[in-house]
Amino acid sequence: MSLRICIGGATGWTGKALVAGVVAAPDLALAGAVARKAAGADAGTVAGLEPLGLAVAGDVAAALKAEPTDVYIDYTHPSAVKANVLTALALGVPAVVGTSGLGAEDYAEIANAAERQGLGVVASGNFSITASLLTRFSLLAAQHVADYEIIDYAKASKPDVPSGTARELAERMGAIQKSVPGHPIDEIIGPKETRGADVGGGRVHAVRLPSYVLAVETIFGKEGERLTIRHDAGTSAGPYVAGTLLAARRVVALKGLVRGLDNLLFGPLPQ
Repeated sequence: MSLRICIGGATGWTGKALVAGVVAAPDLALAGAVARKAAGADAGTVAGLEPLGLAVAGDVAAALKAEPTDVYIDYTHPSAVKANVLTALALGVPAVVGTSGLGAEDYAEIANAAERQGLGVVASGNFSITASLLTRFSLLAAQHVADYEIIDYAKASKPDVPSGTARELAERMGAIQKSVPGHPIDEIIGPKETRGADVGGGRVHAVRLPSYVLAVETIFGKEGERLTIRHDAGTSAGPYVAGTLLAARRVVALKGLVRGLDNLLFGPLPQ
């Protein structure tokens, strides 16, 4: 039987691509679509497809109560994602989280809710397979090199900083070992903001300019040598679809939170 998927943010850049991906997959079925401003419209039409005979719901609870659903996927707004995921869990539906903007405390709350409900949640700042490799390689490097910084690039209009990719990376690298500036921040001469922000122990610099989609760069330094690991996203949402749908297929067998597509693909980081 097909896995029944509900997509939050179905009219967004990635949401539209996910609707098309679900419709095209023989083992998946679109059970719901959520987009507040497009409520009542046909889910296929708003995604640029032929009509599907499925109306877009204005909120997650309405969509999940309207049709039986196996997995909820969220690509909405940073201000709405946590409430959406908690709603899905409360209604007995596991979730995949692709929306950025949540921090470690938010995910701790989601993890607790998932454990209580006996359901799975897969959350990743970036569901691109190659971005998950950036994450895994950077985490491995952070086990051996203590001096590192993260540069986060995105389009000028992106409202949240840092991006979900960079935030997740900084928090996870910071948990391995914190990025300690060579000169103490409170002793520098000049605006302290120019040295970036401490995000969960990782130091992040956010660049927001036209022409960027998303890019993240981790820079590691040792005496006499330097390592740079970088991922650049293109202009298509396609790279995120495969990883997101892979997570949707696997989340039904999980209990609790798995954060990071690399953990889903490769398992826990070797110690």
